[in-house]
Amino acid sequence: MSRKLVAYAIWPVLVTSYISVIYYGFSIGQEILFYNLAFFSLAFIILILERVMPFEQGWSPSDGQIFQDLGHTALSKGFVQGLIVLSGALGLSQWITPMAEPGPSWSIWPRDWPLLPQILLTLLIAEFALYWMHRLAHEWHILWRFHTIHHSVTRLWVVNTGRFHIVDSVASTAASTLLLTAFGAPMEMMMWFGALTAMFGFLTHCNVAMKTEWLSYVFVTPALHRWHHSKEMPEGNSNYGENIAIWDQVFQSWFLPATRRPPKDIGIKEPMPRNFLGQILFPFRYKSR
Repeated sequence: MSRKLVAYAIWPVLVTSYISVIYYGFSIGQEILFYNLAFFSLAFIILILERVMPFEQGWSPSDGQIFQDLGHTALSKGFVQGLIVLSGALGLSQWITPMAEPGPSWSIWPRDWPLLPQILLTLLIAEFALYWMHRLAHEWHILWRFHTIHHSVTRLWVVNTGRFHIVDSVASTAASTLLLTAFGAPMEMMMWFGALTAMFGFLTHCNVAMKTEWLSYVFVTPALHRWHHSKEMPEGNSNYGENIAIWDQVFQSWFLPATRRPPKDIGIKEPMPRNFLGQILFPFRYKSR
């Protein structure tokens, strides 16, 4: 099998395999177990691919930020999980019920639809919230302060996928969750959205030479997201989608030059503290963009 053929096959094979594992987990009532199996398996496979066929060879050496990357990921995800537990303790979980049970009184969610259309609807609605939270994080100075933590990376690879300031992460998660809740989305759709967002996050940040071609018009691919990390604002202020590129198409922020390669030199122009605590405090000390 030629290297070019492999490059075309990687994205669809990984996506199909991941979703199949998640679906099987739901079918036997072991959603969390099989989500973790799919999550860590995908991360491991991508780590290997980044060594075997990197997109940008210059991103392979360590940037000395692995512990900071993992620290931001653990803090943000852990805090969000804590909020979910707290919401359950406060009785807010009655608004997000399993699909087999009635939704809240205001619910307009089509629970009788087949699974796939419901997942697609979930993506469309939740992505609208994520798109605008992400776009505002670039356009509003006070939000950009927190979002700079994510954009301060000088290389893209699977490990810094979750490098977000805790405030940035909580704000985006709350926006998408609240919008889905307003529509009365069932618990299963919340879980599917979380699983798919994790998958797309790994794939968009990975340093793997894969070809996605037309897929970039519909989904957020590595080809799209690498431009989003450009230091040049006209290039970086684009491709705000997390999973799908539909809202970038609608609001004219989709950007994928056909004749240029994404920049190797990525990050922000301002200095970012190297240590974890300094990065947490950075938004509160940030002066100008």
